[in-house]
Amino acid sequence: MALDEFESIHHWTAGRQEDEWQRRRGIVAGIGDDAAVVDLAAAADGVAEPKRLLLAVDTMVETVHFKQSTMRDEDVGYKALAANISDIAAMGGVPLHALVSVSVPPAYTPERMRRLYDGLYECAERYGVAIAGGDTTSSPEHLVVAVTVTGTVEAGRELRRSGAKPGDAVFVTGAVGMSAAGLHALLAEEARGAVMASADAGHQELAAVVKAHQRPNPSVRAGRLLLERGSCHSLNDVSDGLASEAWEIAEASGLRLMLHEKRLPRSGSMSTYASSAGVDPLEWMLYGGEDYVLLGTMASEDAEAMQLAFQQEGIPFFIIGETEAGEPDVQLIRYNQASKGSGLLSSNEKRINLKKRGYNHFL
Repeated sequence: MALDEFESIHHWTAGRQEDEWQRRRGIVAGIGDDAAVVDLAAAADGVAEPKRLLLAVDTMVETVHFKQSTMRDEDVGYKALAANISDIAAMGGVPLHALVSVSVPPAYTPERMRRLYDGLYECAERYGVAIAGGDTTSSPEHLVVAVTVTGTVEAGRELRRSGAKPGDAVFVTGAVGMSAAGLHALLAEEARGAVMASADAGHQELAAVVKAHQRPNPSVRAGRLLLERGSCHSLNDVSDGLASEAWEIAEASGLRLMLHEKRLPRSGSMSTYASSAGVDPLEWMLYGGEDYVLLGTMASEDAEAMQLAFQQEGIPFFIIGETEAGEPDVQLIRYNQASKGSGLLSSNEKRINLKKRGYNHFL
């Protein structure tokens, strides 16, 4: 079935979101005109006036971010939007609208692209995002999906990387390393000549890490809780790895982050799979990325109360370290147990400087 550009757009997007629902998101004119028209004042976003506009853009390129052996078409669409929503969450904002641009190679039939949009709209529905427009072009070989998301946040209250203060508690809102473990599992299956096409495939621990890689959950509610409480000083989402995001906060805020290895949250599924694969799980936790949990700092005196507030909402919250005054740095604190003459064990603190390493497209 050959479709031209406008027939393709209609095939992918028609009937996905009701006009009335889009109007509640502030859309005056959406797909079908030269540009989208949005009335932010009319958007039912729960953000108090005055508000500011948040903008984020992310691109997924076939063979760079995904392969057909690691992601189904619908997973590509879902994750392309989820990655952008996570950036809005990391500012404490509410995601509202998305523009979606695709460059489509010949191998992607209209039905394959419709499946991609199935995943994209599934993510949009889950997080209340109105798809307002986009662009469509051809590509000679590989699929490219670029998504721009808008959001809103209370003016002057947006959470940035640069607000950390000495003596803050460092926290993270979920386990890290899951996505990297899932990618490892998928590539291992590919190397064996098999294809784990679904998060439901394989054993339970494999299914959990694969799902984490293919269908990440941006932490929108967590971001709003942090903003509403008022004691969060800095925030970042874990897209390129815990160490990399910690360095971004350290450099933006001009201080040192101390992370305690024994406090870092790790999933049982990830640890079990790492053991079977012969991999140190700490490598995935620090440098894997694409977990889309939130890493931040906050007033230490409110950290335990914040943890309780998160527990009441059913959202994970882990206090993993603290900040110190000094030149920007990120250190991992390890405790080595050693025997003393009496047979008792003593614990020695060891500080390890973490490299400014994570996923980087240009290294």
